Amino acid sequence: MISLVTNPIDVASALSYLQTDQAGALDLFLGVVRDNTQERPVDRLEYEAYDRMAIMEMQKIADEAHRRWPILRYTIIHRKGTLLTGEIAVLIGVATAHRADAFEACRYIIDTIKQTVPIWKKEVFTDGEVWVNAHP
Repeated sequence: MISLVTNPIDVASALSYLQTDQAGALDLFLGVVRDNTQERPVDRLEYEAYDRMAIMEMQKIADEAHRRWPILRYTIIHRKGTLLTGEIAVLIGVATAHRADAFEACRYIIDTIKQTVPIWKKEVFTDGEVWVNAHP
């Protein structure tokens, strides 16, 4: 399950989707808007995406993760639009039989998304704004 959304991300629905009797581990990563960047207060974040290409790239990442780890279920949900402090920007969820696989697959997915998927983030401060490059 991969999606780009404009409404708040429903964590309970994502968790419910991931649950399966075969899974001994569910790893859920939530990327949340924090109130500062490098000691500058953040008013909000604005996300834009090239939707069709972003979905295709996220699918490639999920396929590669599935090839590397025995994933039973996964979900990738990224929000776009204007987000305020405390709101969830991205949810990555992975269900596997064992925790190490779930942790590793989830980390791979979020790290690769930050590097390759055409989703752009603008940080808006009280005294300006800046488009942010992917974080290494």
